[in-house]
Amino acid sequence: MRVLVTGAGGFLGRYLVEQLVARGDRVRCVSRGSYPALESMCVETVQGDLRDADLAMVVCHGMDVVFHAAAVAGIWGSWDHYYSINTLATKNIVAGCLRHRVRKLVYTSSPSVTFDGSDQNGVDESVPYASRWLCHYPHTKALAEQHVLASSGQQGLVTCALRPHLIWGPRDSHLIPRLLNRARQGKLRRVGDGKNLVDMIYVENAAAAHLQAADALEEGSKVCGRAYFISQGEPVNCWNWINEILGLAGLPPVRKSLSFRTAWRIGATMETAYRTMGWTSEPRMTRFLASQLAKSHYFDIQRARNDFGYLPQISTAEGMKRLAAELSPTGL
Repeated sequence: MRVLVTGAGGFLGRYLVEQLVARGDRVRCVSRGSYPALESMCVETVQGDLRDADLAMVVCHGMDVVFHAAAVAGIWGSWDHYYSINTLATKNIVAGCLRHRVRKLVYTSSPSVTFDGSDQNGVDESVPYASRWLCHYPHTKALAEQHVLASSGQQGLVTCALRPHLIWGPRDSHLIPRLLNRARQGKLRRVGDGKNLVDMIYVENAAAAHLQAADALEEGSKVCGRAYFISQGEPVNCWNWINEILGLAGLPPVRKSLSFRTAWRIGATMETAYRTMGWTSEPRMTRFLASQLAKSHYFDIQRARNDFGYLPQISTAEGMKRLAAELSPTGL
């Protein structure tokens, strides 16, 4: 297939490209930066910003499938920043797909589009979008997801959205480095009672799920116009898992803690102060972060299993072994 991967220089994007190349697809990559690792894989690379509607139109030309993984993640920043990158750029990609008669679009969404700060214990895709938003990232991702799914069936285009939760593994430049950095600075605190369960997904499984969904995404199939939670299929205790990652890096476990109520109040106070003062740096605590760290959020992935045969090929234990090889201070 002729395949476009947006956000190809990112964590998930690079694994997507590698798996597509390995099976013989012809790949075009779009990234905002320059990535020598992509250029070494004999793929077509385009550097640019998908907020540019003309660029989005050009890169969709001649494609059979588009994987739209480009986004900006985070818990702090302006509405315009998140909306322009996560929502408007997605609308530009959809417009490019429709204009050039692309057959399939797989959108990388997030389970946070359904998260309003409450526990999510094994919920499935029938759970509605959040009724309140604790930060701009999930709100703008929800708007983008809704636009992608509503576009399925228009002008020969079929679409679906995947919601991978807490993507982790070697080469991560976001989740795990932030976690380790906070731990090294002595800023990491357990929030809540430490009993909350969370889902996560090893990065190679997340990439493989995108390919499986694309292969099953045909006009008239169950996959058309649907969203899917994807994970390892086995929730873990959030703080035990965090401590295990810290251990791989030779760091001590988290010992200090805050109640959820205290963390929520600190987060609300810091959000107000940062907005009032016009500070652009990220607060150490926000209401969204407090909720993510204290509440359970794990999901029923039966729909993905049924509709396109998703099954994690790399176990959590194996994934942790591979991560250990990268994080271990001894290099073992």
